Amino acid sequence: MMKPVNPALAATFSPPVMEARRWLAGISFPPERPLINVSQAAPVDPPPEGLRQAIADAALNRPEAHLYGPVLGNSDLREAVAEEFSDAYGGKVQPAQVAITQGCNQAFCAVIQTLASAGDEVILPTPWYFNHKMWLDMQDIRAVPLPCGQGMLPSPEQAKSLIGPRTKAIVLVTPNNPSGAEYPAELVGQFYDLAQETGIALILDETYRDFDSRPDAPHDLLTRPDWDQTLIQLYSFSKAYRLTGHRVGAIITSVERMDQVEKFLDTVAISPSQLGQIGALWGMQNLRQWVAGERLEILARKDATMAAFAELPGWRLKSVGAFFAWIEHPFDLPSNDLARLLVRNAGVLALPGTMFTPDDDPTGAKHFRIAFANVDGADIAQLAERLVNFQP
Repeated sequence: MMKPVNPALAATFSPPVMEARRWLAGISFPPERPLINVSQAAPVDPPPEGLRQAIADAALNRPEAHLYGPVLGNSDLREAVAEEFSDAYGGKVQPAQVAITQGCNQAFCAVIQTLASAGDEVILPTPWYFNHKMWLDMQDIRAVPLPCGQGMLPSPEQAKSLIGPRTKAIVLVTPNNPSGAEYPAELVGQFYDLAQETGIALILDETYRDFDSRPDAPHDLLTRPDWDQTLIQLYSFSKAYRLTGHRVGAIITSVERMDQVEKFLDTVAISPSQLGQIGALWGMQNLRQWVAGERLEILARKDATMAAFAELPGWRLKSVGAFFAWIEHPFDLPSNDLARLLVRNAGVLALPGTMFTPDDDPTGAKHFRIAFANVDGADIAQLAERLVNFQP
């Protein structure tokens, strides 16, 4: 007989991407109509050869690459991140305000542990990034939904009405996962002002910042006095440098909070991957132009997605950006049922909106997330054709 399970963990929903992959079991896709997988935006190609060579050289020739390192990350990578963010945002970030983590998900988990405990509340705009919701559920922290409005943008005024005595933070993801929406600098600033005014934290997840369509800094928060007393900024190296398997992320916040972050990280990973950090640093130092080219390719796929859905009868594109599009379907069935039928009847694997919304939110049943980063223009056109011909 199975021993008791933590009830908060047991009540947490299963990983959505893994669930979606199970829908493929027993289904074959003929060569003339291969599967179009728009369920996940993680890069499927390896890093550029130079970065792989740097990791290989370190594995062969640097003994320290196989040892524990500093819990908060290697000093050279922390310095590079501080310099990069200082330059990009026009502010001043010190290396001591940077921690390196085993991916951006771990960064989020770490900062939540420093902010909240069971029974506290964190505000998440909906549709939300499901792993954020999962971690809050596992900790018995209440995720307070903040429905997005026009353009899939959240409202600071509505957020203010949700803040109570146990609210510890507001979380923003921009460019957004799952909607792709890029939050205007003014809007991000308003959320910062709200957080500062009410004494809570603003967690800003910028996993997809390297693929923002705007040429300038997406916000000015790092230029504000004492920004680190309100802002906690998160970043991922996975998307820009194709380092998903090496798990390298970052936290930017106050030195005082880093003392608490260090406690958490020491108990779950001890130190981040040495080879991943070496690869991330090499990428920052050598791949600036390559990343710029990758950004242009993603923006081209964004444009292709916009063009394809503009001509798609019945389907409505609600927002698009970075790696994702949020689309409304025209059918009476809920998206979680349609998703399985899309696999069988159209050879398309996409995540239903129900995976990104509360159970009682009807908007989830009407929407899908389309992750277009791994499909080129021809595949996007083929996706549109299959959707227009799709019959449940």
